[in-house]
Amino acid sequence: MEAKQQAQSDPITAALRNYNRVVSYRVTLRSKTSRSSEELRYYYESGYVRIEFISPFPGVLVTYDPVRKKARLRPFPRLPKTVTLDPDSGLLRSAAGHTVNNADIGSLLRVVAQLQSSGTTTIIREERLGLRETLFVVVEGNDEFTAHAVHRYHLWLDKETYLPLKLISYDLNGAMIEEIRMDDLEINVEFPHGFFGL
Repeated sequence: MEAKQQAQSDPITAALRNYNRVVSYRVTLRSKTSRSSEELRYYYESGYVRIEFISPFPGVLVTYDPVRKKARLRPFPRLPKTVTLDPDSGLLRSAAGHTVNNADIGSLLRVVAQLQSSGTTTIIREERLGLRETLFVVVEGNDEFTAHAVHRYHLWLDKETYLPLKLISYDLNGAMIEEIRMDDLEINVEFPHGFFGL
């Protein structure tokens, strides 16, 4: 009961604590900016990443190896040819500028916590998102403080795990930077051997 009360008073810390227990997950990720939108299947296991694009580049596949610190790109779905790239390559950046090695839920939560450290956190209400119950939380930097150009986050945190299921980021002028929806989130799943290789 005490842990639950602490989580409800500081849901971002609870989210980070819970994420530290996550070894692997898979999710359908939908991202939208003012210029473009992306839909993909995202898989994560202990730093290894596999991204399968649904749109706008159906069939394109990207993997990331945290040991070698290299990414592999298969740009043509029907051809086996792959390209090795640095994870911060412009070819691999999302529309909002995320790199393949810093696009996991943990990286996102650390940016939110950075904003929270010089800002305010407000729990707005409980809200249903799809089939899940969530806590709608706003984290906003004090004065002109930003974290990675974000001044305010709107987050919908799963009430069971406190992991984000939806978020919207805003800049200092109140303009939306990105909206992300995470559907079908499953944590601590098992992947077959070689799943993160190309």
